[in-house]
Amino acid sequence: MDIYHSYASEVKPDFIFRIVNSTQSLFNLKNIRMKKNLLVAVIALAVSNVYASKVDTLEVFSLSMNKKIKTVVVLPDTYDKNKPLPVFYLLHGYSGNYANWVQAKAVREGADQYQMIFICPDGGFGSWYWDSPVDPSFRYETFVAKELVTWVDKNYSTIASPKGRAISGLSMGGHGGLYLAIRHPDIFGACGSMSGGVDIRSFPHNWDMAKRLGKYAEYPERWEKNTVINMLHLIEPNTLNIIIDCGTEDFFFKVNENLHQQLLLRNIKHDYITRPGAHNWSYWENAVCYQILFMDRFFKTPSVAEKK
Repeated sequence: MDIYHSYASEVKPDFIFRIVNSTQSLFNLKNIRMKKNLLVAVIALAVSNVYASKVDTLEVFSLSMNKKIKTVVVLPDTYDKNKPLPVFYLLHGYSGNYANWVQAKAVREGADQYQMIFICPDGGFGSWYWDSPVDPSFRYETFVAKELVTWVDKNYSTIASPKGRAISGLSMGGHGGLYLAIRHPDIFGACGSMSGGVDIRSFPHNWDMAKRLGKYAEYPERWEKNTVINMLHLIEPNTLNIIIDCGTEDFFFKVNENLHQQLLLRNIKHDYITRPGAHNWSYWENAVCYQILFMDRFFKTPSVAEKK
C-alpha cells in the first residue's frame, strides 16, 4: 500500500486504478516466475542427485582354470579412457554369482558418484576364493588376484597400483576380500568384509569348505593356514586399509568380534562397524554404502610417499 500511496500523491485519480492493476499484474507475474524458477531448481536438484553407470557382463578367460568366467563391470557414465580410475573389486557369497552386487543401488550409482570402477567376478558356487589343494578346477585366488586384475588393467583406464585397488565382499566374499588382500598387498591397498566368514574353523561341515581344503579332521594344517584370523601376522604395519562390518544377529558375528579384538591386540588399524542386522541382503545393501565411502577416502587420500 505504501507504493500505491506514493504514486497517488503525484498522479491524477483516474490513473490510480490503472497503476494499482498494473502493480498487481507485476506481482502476479513475479509470483509465477518465482514458482517457475523454484520448480526448475527442484528439478535441477533432483537431476543432480541421479547417477548413471554403464554395466557390462563380460567373460574373462582364466588360464589357470582353462575356462571363461563371467564378470560384471560397472563404469561411470562419464568414463574416459584418458582418465585413470581406481577399481573396487566386490566378491559375492556362497551360492551367489557375478550378478549379485549390481543389484545394489549403491553399486550402480557409486561408479558415477565416486568415479570408480566396480568389478564383480563370478567366484564359483563355493570356491572361498582359494586355490584349492584338493580340486585343481578351483583356482580362484589366482584368477581374482592375478588374472582378473591383469585383464582389467589391460582393458580399462585404471590406477594400476595398490593405491588404486580395493577389494571386499559379503560372507564367503568377505573372507575372500581379506584373504586375498592379506596375501597380495602388492596388488590391493585396501580391503573389507561384510558379514565375512573370517574364521572357517568354527564351521568345518558347512558351505563346501571341506571340498576345497579336505576335511578339517584330516588336514587341520590347511584350515589353520587358510583362515583369515590366523593370517594377521602377515600384515605389515601401515600397509592395508581395512574395514570390517557385521550385524549382531549374524551367525558370523562372534568370529568377526574375535577378529576385531585380535586386530586391536596387534595394533593393526582398521574400521569396525556393527549394528543390528542379520545375514541378508537388507544388511548388505546398507553395509556396502559404508564400504564404498571407506574405499573412496582411501583412493583420494595421498599415500605417505605422495605427501613427501
